[in-house]
Amino acid sequence: MSLRPFHLAFPVHDLAAARSFYGNLLGCREGRSSDHWIDFDLYGHQIVAHLDPAMEPRPVHNSVDGHDVPVPHFGVVLTMPQWEDLAERLKAASIAFGIEPHVRFKGQVGEQATMFFTDPSGNALEFKAFGDDSQIFAT
Repeated sequence: MSLRPFHLAFPVHDLAAARSFYGNLLGCREGRSSDHWIDFDLYGHQIVAHLDPAMEPRPVHNSVDGHDVPVPHFGVVLTMPQWEDLAERLKAASIAFGIEPHVRFKGQVGEQATMFFTDPSGNALEFKAFGDDSQIFAT
């Protein structure tokens, strides 16, 4: 099965901070932009940071495997080597993790490596990887 890229538009309070975070830290190639938005290539997916200077984070959390998972959040399912590389890059940049890189559901269906952190506008991101991709939608 060949997946098509998804598109996600989300608010940010500061485009320069978004450009630094998504472009420099996460390594997203920048696409088109204006004074009000920036397209980024997030592992082949199109995400668009839209300026909302009045944006305020609205923290809501749900309990998942003993952790308070922020809602809403977005991210990408990476390969394990990509996930490990990103985790190390974020640690080296002293990113404050909401949920530190770890393995969730260890020894259970759906076992996955995961980590949560926020962008400068408070948008929550989760990046995860599976040792076995057949577990992505396993029940």
